Amino acid sequence: MRCKPVYETARLALRLAAPSFAPALTDYYCRNRTFFSAFDPERGEDFFTLERQRASLEQDARLAEEDRGYRFYLSLREEPERIVGMVGLSNLVRGAFQSCHLGYKLDGALLCQGYMTEGVKAAADIAFADLGLHRIEANIMPRNRASLRVAEKAGFYHEGLALKYLKINGMWEDHIHMVLRRELWSGEEDPAS
Repeated sequence: MRCKPVYETARLALRLAAPSFAPALTDYYCRNRTFFSAFDPERGEDFFTLERQRASLEQDARLAEEDRGYRFYLSLREEPERIVGMVGLSNLVRGAFQSCHLGYKLDGALLCQGYMTEGVKAAADIAFADLGLHRIEANIMPRNRASLRVAEKAGFYHEGLALKYLKINGMWEDHIHMVLRRELWSGEEDPAS
């Protein structure tokens, strides 16, 4: 593992996945079940159980140990035990690629307050500064304007459109391919070039 178990921003704590988060994570998904359904794959009833969330967290911890992915759970700094979001660096590939995919989501009650942008910027810092990656890719449905805005505010640029990319809530959805490269993040390259 190449990153710290906890990172802090001005308002958030980003904690690397651990099985002990299972009760808080189960509560988070149950609280946001309806809100997330428009943006997530279809979920069976077992997804919303403590056992399923503990197993998912155990898998996340293994992926971090193997340097294949890092999922961070977000909490407000004044409420460290309550999960309000997540940001994940997944499908990490080393070698000549040095890249990963970015995924993120936030509690529906906390939208439009800048929390997700803060979390995504912190994840980019982790990816580039601590993990030494070169490229982060995020794929976002065109109708998810809030998520697109988060990526743009974090410095990502539009690289293309992936048709029928992911099956979301039972439907194959197009996704806009957004990218952030180390050169843009570090200021070595002008985004307009």
